[in-house]
Amino acid sequence: MPLPARDAELVQIVDASLTEAVRRAGPWLACRIGCTQCCHGAFAINALDADRLRSGMRALRATNPSLAEAIEGRTRSWIAVYQADFPGDPASGVLGRSEEEQERFEDFANEAPCPALDPATGRCDVYAWRPMTCRVFGPPIRAAGAHGEEALGHCELCFIGATPEQVAACEMPVPHDLEEELLEELGSQDETVVAFALLPRGAATP
Repeated sequence: MPLPARDAELVQIVDASLTEAVRRAGPWLACRIGCTQCCHGAFAINALDADRLRSGMRALRATNPSLAEAIEGRTRSWIAVYQADFPGDPASGVLGRSEEEQERFEDFANEAPCPALDPATGRCDVYAWRPMTCRVFGPPIRAAGAHGEEALGHCELCFIGATPEQVAACEMPVPHDLEEELLEELGSQDETVVAFALLPRGAATP
C-alpha cells in the first residue's frame, strides 16, 4: 500500500519542529551520532511508520542494495532471536492487543539493538524513513502521563541541570492531529516493531 501523499508533509513539519527545538536547546540536548541509548529496546510503531520504513527499504534495495542487504541481515538475526517470544502474531509482526500480550510487551526485547542501527558507526541506516517516536525523542514533548494528565518529557540524558522553565522553553510541538488523519486514511490501527517493517511483507514467516 502506498504511503498517504501527505506523509511527506508530516515528516517535513516534524523535522522542522525538531530543528527549531535543537536550536533552542543548544548544549542542553545531548543527542549526537553515536549516542545510541534510544536505539535499544523494542517499541511499538503504527501502520504509518511501518509503511514509511517499507518504502525506505524498497528505495534502498533499488539504490543501495549492499546497505539494504546489511540491514536485512541484522533484521533476520533480530527476528531469529526474538520471534518466538513476540507478544502478537510472530509471522506478520502485528502486536497483540490483549491485556496479557500488552503486559508481555513491556518486557520484550528491552535490551536489543534496533536492526536499523549500524553498530560500527552508531548511525541509523534508515534515518530518512525513521518512525515518529525516533523523530521526537530527545527534546521535550508533551504527552499524557499515567493518570491522563499532560506533562513534558525528554530523554534522561538531556537537560541535565536545567530548570523546568528552561525545559519548557525548548518544547517541540508534534502534529498528532495530522498523523491521526493519515492513519485514518490508511485504515489500519495495527502496531508492530521496527524489525518487522524492514523486511518485505511475509518474509519473517517462521
